[in-house]
Amino acid sequence: MRQEQICSSWVVYRKTVRGKTLAGNAVCGGEEWDAMELAQPGLHTLVQAGIATEKEAERLARGTAGDTFCSRTARKG
Repeated sequence: MRQEQICSSWVVYRKTVRGKTLAGNAVCGGEEWDAMELAQPGLHTLVQAGIATEKEAERLARGTAGDTFCSRTARKG
């Protein structure tokens, strides 16, 4: 089972590998983002910082933050 990290805030960013920005977003803790920026300033693109929960950050990273729930079962009628 995965343990949830305890962070004061979460960050969503777009990762850069070998000089190319990857499609899709990544999530990390605010402290981890600060360390990455200190090591290589401007390498990755910040999407949003200061997110309160990991769940909220994951939803934003996947692009489902405002989506409503849709049942996947077919309705017969």
